[in-house]
Amino acid sequence: MKGIAASFLLVPLLLTGCVVPYGGAGAATTATAATDGYARLDEAGIAQIKASKSARLDMTSGQLTKESVGLESGTSQAPDVLMRDGMMELIIEGPTGTVRAHTDRLRLNGMNNGPDFSQVTYFLTAGSLEDFTALLRDGVDRYGIPGESAERWIESISSRPEDKGDFALAPGTSTGLDVIYDLRYDGAKDVQVIIVHVTRPHRE
Repeated sequence: MKGIAASFLLVPLLLTGCVVPYGGAGAATTATAATDGYARLDEAGIAQIKASKSARLDMTSGQLTKESVGLESGTSQAPDVLMRDGMMELIIEGPTGTVRAHTDRLRLNGMNNGPDFSQVTYFLTAGSLEDFTALLRDGVDRYGIPGESAERWIESISSRPEDKGDFALAPGTSTGLDVIYDLRYDGAKDVQVIIVHVTRPHRE
């Protein structure tokens, strides 16, 4: 698949951990109607996202509450939306900007008993190193991912395009959220992947 949809200051690789898909025993939901224009992530809401091929999430407060997507506060559900036919348009509204992407997968890490999701994750894909680096530079421009670190990584991988490299760059913060590009490059594969994690801002 081709597509641009989405110090060596590289932070340690950020993994999302084990995620339990929506629909397990004891799943609890509230109303599914997206009357405010934002997506719901209960069973009916996920079906609507797949039909409309679009999802809009409200993180203007700096976090995504479970109630805002039609789930009960405190539920440990971890919704996972996988598009098997094309891409969805994903819009995440942050405190000072908007995250936009075309992606075939959206998942949320809700493996906690708190009122909000700890992380929103989506996937960008590219069919070549050229497209992969263009996606990365787009993230620098859109979200404030550190440009020098990104360019050094691009320079390094471009000198050995047949190699494999997995790195998570320091977050971009221009939207008021932390947007982390987790780079999964493998020159032996036809499709390259950037796993994008969007979280509440973490500041010292």
